[in-house]
Amino acid sequence: MTHTAHWDHPEPLAVASAPVPQYGSGSLADLLPTLAAGMGVPGTTPAIEELAPADRACVFLIDGLGWEQLRAHPDEAPYMASLLATSRGGTGRPLTAGYPATTATSLASVGTGLPPGAHGLPGYTVRNPATGELMNQLRWQPYSDPRAWQPHPTVFQLADAAGVHAAQVSSPAFQNTPLTKVALSGGTFHGRLTGEERVDFAAEQLAAADRALVYTYYAELDGAGHRYGVASDTWRGQLMYVDRLVQRLAEQLPPRTALYVTADHGMVDIPFDEQHRIDFDEDWELQAGVTLLGGEGRARHVYALPGAESDVLTCWREVLGEQFWVASRDEAIAAGWFGPHIDERVYARIGDVVAAARDDVLIIASEREPKESAMVGNHGSMTPAEQLVPLLEVRS
Repeated sequence: MTHTAHWDHPEPLAVASAPVPQYGSGSLADLLPTLAAGMGVPGTTPAIEELAPADRACVFLIDGLGWEQLRAHPDEAPYMASLLATSRGGTGRPLTAGYPATTATSLASVGTGLPPGAHGLPGYTVRNPATGELMNQLRWQPYSDPRAWQPHPTVFQLADAAGVHAAQVSSPAFQNTPLTKVALSGGTFHGRLTGEERVDFAAEQLAAADRALVYTYYAELDGAGHRYGVASDTWRGQLMYVDRLVQRLAEQLPPRTALYVTADHGMVDIPFDEQHRIDFDEDWELQAGVTLLGGEGRARHVYALPGAESDVLTCWREVLGEQFWVASRDEAIAAGWFGPHIDERVYARIGDVVAAARDDVLIIASEREPKESAMVGNHGSMTPAEQLVPLLEVRS
């Protein structure tokens, strides 16, 4: 091994330098509890102090619509761009998604009102301590009992029990998925195929009661970003379409309604070369002592062989520490990456080593994860492009 001079080898990124999400005051997990508390729902607390109460509230979650991407495309999204100053109760500021900034984690944070360390979906794939297998928390494979995996009630369940009309309007394909059960159940689920049908029916649901909490969702912007990138014409076309959906919903709001448009994460395009895409499946140094590779390219959970945890941490920090925040499980927890509290059942789901990208770089796994490794647009980490999401507001 060739040893370089100290001044040629910068120190690894300090764990404490990672921009931790604003749990408790301005994260996705704080949104529904704030809205429900404004309707007098027991067991909920208003955490986002900038939001005024409303009798009826609708959350329209657009998968993949990051704050930075929206601000960079005012021509494609003129209506939403006109609402940027309304974000977060008129402060013009975004929310933070939570770590990792990925769909399963964020949807669980939205629905339960809890940070990842409490609801227990702390990544795209994580180890199931009961089986030792990697579990994909978006697709719920291999299957695990949803209620055991995430036992906390959702805000929709609390609202429904308090007499608030609670409803979710989304694709019929999501109605019976385990992720929907653990994150978004409570009240009634209404499957509607097209975006227009969803926003129209969401408006009907808002008008169905004096107090209503309604959620609707659009996924295709995220899909376009993954396949073609946020710099693509396809992605921009999707943004134009979803901008019209938001305006369509806003123009149908019944009286005393607050509409909030938000997202689960942003996205960054990563170039296809060895400098930007480090292949775990071809890197013997990164593989040494590792039994499972979890998470995703920009937010990895690394599970070590028993006794090898310290060596794996040292190696990953030496190899990647100038481009990734690399932490041990306990360091990441102490730094608050997953929230202020970690439930006991969640602790071992988190990697022995956690690696969060700062630079435009991925840790792919071309053999284990061929589809994910081929994606143009990616997300998961704590950079502003991934973490910051809008909270656009329209009131009637």
